[in-house]
Amino acid sequence: MTDSGELRASDAEREAVVEQLRVASVDGRLTLVELTDRTEAAYTATTHAELALLTQDLPAAGAVPVTAPAPERKKRWFLAFMGDTKRRGKWRVDQELGAVAVMGDVVMDLREAEVRTDVIDITAVAVMGDVKIIVPDGVDVDLDGFAFMGDKKVDVLEAAPGMNVPVVRVHGYAVMGDIKVYGDARAKPIKRGWSAWREHLGLTPGQLYGDPRRLGD
Repeated sequence: MTDSGELRASDAEREAVVEQLRVASVDGRLTLVELTDRTEAAYTATTHAELALLTQDLPAAGAVPVTAPAPERKKRWFLAFMGDTKRRGKWRVDQELGAVAVMGDVVMDLREAEVRTDVIDITAVAVMGDVKIIVPDGVDVDLDGFAFMGDKKVDVLEAAPGMNVPVVRVHGYAVMGDIKVYGDARAKPIKRGWSAWREHLGLTPGQLYGDPRRLGD
């Protein structure tokens, strides 16, 4: 008799796990990089055991979450005027974000952020300065706006079409400045707790993140 954990996973079961991961992220249980890594692992899982591994430290699907009062939807701003502003490490994203760089630099690293919203909305303004937004590879980045004598650019390895992945939506306005959104393959590495998961599922860093060349910030 076949062990239930070795039964082949269906597309519907993979999608159910991805939704469970999304809910866990909104509840503050997963950072953006953990959500992205686990989501990609869920879509590449082939058995029930592999899917169970991804959610074993999370509440069971269908469990009633502890609801907190809805946060005010004011925008949280990061400003740099003739200087630098950097936000890295663990922090909470539960509202829209704004970045303004005037003859300076703003660096916003979302990889270890606890994202409490389904979509991360960012307004970025660069006037003779730079706004750099770092995300995990595999998220869906939508960058709109304009650039006048400047540049706006996305350098993120995208997930395969049809995957329900986190969305980062950036409204960028650059005047003699740059707005750049880039992923792990182009950023300084962070300490990731997911090596064991990737090894279990047979995924190598090269398969997930491609070109190992990295950008400084």
